[in-house]
Amino acid sequence: MTMRILVINPGSTSTKLAVYDENGALWRESISHPATELAQFHHINEQYDYRKRHVRETLEKAGMIDGFDAVVARGGLLRPTPGGVYRIDGRIKHDLWHADMEHASNLAAWIADEIAAGTGCPAYIADPVVTDELCDIARLTGIPEIPRISAFHALNSRAVSRKYAARIGKEYEELNLVVAHLGGGISVSAHHYGRVIDVNNALNGEGPFSPERAGTVPARQLADLCFSGKYTHREIRKMLNGRGGLFAYLGTTDVENIVRQIHAGAEKHRLVLDAMLYTVAKEIGAMHVALHGQTDAIILTGGIAFNGYCVDALREWTERLAPVVVIPGEDEMGALAANAIGALKGTLPLQEYNPKD
Repeated sequence: MTMRILVINPGSTSTKLAVYDENGALWRESISHPATELAQFHHINEQYDYRKRHVRETLEKAGMIDGFDAVVARGGLLRPTPGGVYRIDGRIKHDLWHADMEHASNLAAWIADEIAAGTGCPAYIADPVVTDELCDIARLTGIPEIPRISAFHALNSRAVSRKYAARIGKEYEELNLVVAHLGGGISVSAHHYGRVIDVNNALNGEGPFSPERAGTVPARQLADLCFSGKYTHREIRKMLNGRGGLFAYLGTTDVENIVRQIHAGAEKHRLVLDAMLYTVAKEIGAMHVALHGQTDAIILTGGIAFNGYCVDALREWTERLAPVVVIPGEDEMGALAANAIGALKGTLPLQEYNPKD
């Protein structure tokens, strides 16, 4: 009998829903949450009842409220934990509710667990952004108080890795891959036989700069800027994540428009975009070294991987290291569904959420 999987993926101003079977999506819907409605809430947790009500109403209207074999949700900002599929339990819900950082994805497991309980099926999360499988030597920075943190596009990076492995008749766990997820944030990860042993912190400022994030910056100059008196702590954090990168130089995060400006002769735009791609290429080289120079393929994914200018530049810089494979875009919903199906079939083992205190 065909499995039916409900997928729940909250974002800052929307909640995406989909129902999948083993052949693909049966139904999709995106619930928009206008800023005027969200303004009444001061914290993400206060949005729980509001979002849950909208999810239930949308499912009921579509006649999709029950009959699921599993409900799977986007993993939120838990404490560091290995990747994989987790059955939602009380500890996961506790840590999401009390997470250090607020994000709408922290509500996903709560909503999924309640819907699953009503339909009598399991509820899962998979490959949360805090997936942490770093090897020990990748954690040290030179300042004991500042260990390196794994925060990256784990869900899509693993999904495209499995897709590539299937395409060449291999298992993901048989390959060494460097995956560059190119979006509003950029993460470059080293996948060693199924484990992500090194990756830049794509959320809080490390690695390449991106359309909206600063990436690694000179430490002494950053320290001087922090104590210059010109900026508040909040303003510095926005420089690192939200108003850094391409936005800081060009006032836009629209890579397609930047490329159009380049073709029209805008040399500043060319310099800035090429500089961003240069930092990505350097990070790919670093992850190639993390794999001892034994990389089977370099995968370019994310929204920017649709852009020929960017892909051509990265290919020119990195194709001597390993074959460059382009799998553009991201399919978080499909990846979540595939993880749930794998858990139900037993092809993907369930992980135990037990982060170190």
